[in-house]
Amino acid sequence: MSLTLHVDSARWRGHLDSVATAYPRLVPVVKGTGYGFGHALLAAEATRMGVETLAVGTYEELAAVREAFPGDLLVLTPIRPFDEVPDDPRVISTVSRVADLRTLADGPGRPRVVVELFTAMRRHGVPAGELADVVKLLEGVRCEGFALHLPLPSAGRHGPEVTGWIERLNDGGVSYDRLFVSHVTPEELGTLTAAHPGLEIRSRIGTRLWLADREAYAARAHVLDVHPVSKGDRFGYRQRRVPGAGHLVVASGGTAHGIALEAPSHVADLRTRARVLAASGLEASGRALSPYSVDGKRRWFAEPPHMQVSVLFLPESVRPPEVGAELPVNVGMAITKFDRVVLD
Repeated sequence: MSLTLHVDSARWRGHLDSVATAYPRLVPVVKGTGYGFGHALLAAEATRMGVETLAVGTYEELAAVREAFPGDLLVLTPIRPFDEVPDDPRVISTVSRVADLRTLADGPGRPRVVVELFTAMRRHGVPAGELADVVKLLEGVRCEGFALHLPLPSAGRHGPEVTGWIERLNDGGVSYDRLFVSHVTPEELGTLTAAHPGLEIRSRIGTRLWLADREAYAARAHVLDVHPVSKGDRFGYRQRRVPGAGHLVVASGGTAHGIALEAPSHVADLRTRARVLAASGLEASGRALSPYSVDGKRRWFAEPPHMQVSVLFLPESVRPPEVGAELPVNVGMAITKFDRVVLD
């Protein structure tokens, strides 16, 4: 029994290589659930692609990629005083506050760092007014470059903001030759590279690299049991009554896998808002549409998912699947943990 991710390896790797071609000096990002594929598998793919640096989300994630990737390891979450930095010459820490940079500069050795600058994201970063303080402290560390974490491309053009920071760094007398950026399009990257030929611009990419080709992978769940039921029969933890005659289908995949978890989405228009409100009303009344499909249609949860399985209700008009069959599952890759990943 398993929730399985099936990957068309030839198609998927073809997409990965096309992204690497569009973004020279690519820095793949592996974090969270490993985008559903798992950290070790993506680290191995980064090795196959021949990139120099791999980025992870936290120091705790280093152990999952260290053996599979031989190059430099960039930790994206900025360091804080409570972090334990491993004594590893391959590890590069991100610094987003002058106080943390001062601690590293005054400490033993010359740790490798990337200094993150404050952008329109307004999440982490050293503001422009503190660049002079940064310059004074760089002698105590080995600065691998500066970083700009930018909004998604859909939010607008990033060229002006990147150019503005390059000018501030140059005017501030900062010595650097590498800039890490995120969410920059290939066209913007080409324009920036041409305008600043002496600057090595490296794109950090996660979702667009691993997940953009949705046809290259698919999630499937095994059918574990099928039970005929009549209207009014009780079932499950809460002993709810079945709404009508049909079947209860028990399938692999539950809350431990991330089934029925949902990342908040941006509601951009009235139609989307109406759809969200309608779904919320159904859930409040005890009905929730599952990510599992039977006979080409998504089916209702019979009750909230269990830890490792989910129970679906099929009306009697739908022919139930056989035990052992695999059902398509529409999951969010960034919040799903699979039992198996199969490279077909």
